[in-house]
Amino acid sequence: MTKNMGTTDRIVRSALAAGAAALIATKTVKGPAAIALGGLATIFVLTSSVGHCPAYDVADIDTLEY
Repeated sequence: MTKNMGTTDRIVRSALAAGAAALIATKTVKGPAAIALGGLATIFVLTSSVGHCPAYDVADIDTLEY
């Protein structure tokens, strides 16, 4: 699995995941929306931690800085 995410992309995803976690923790978002947002945040954390996004493979996107 080759990396296809640059540093900026990974930082932005991590920040969005942290923001989503804060919204869920403060109960600003509840119910099914909280579950969906939590799932998205989990995906962002996982993809940013390994530096690879499978959706980028499908769309032929690469955000690595050269």
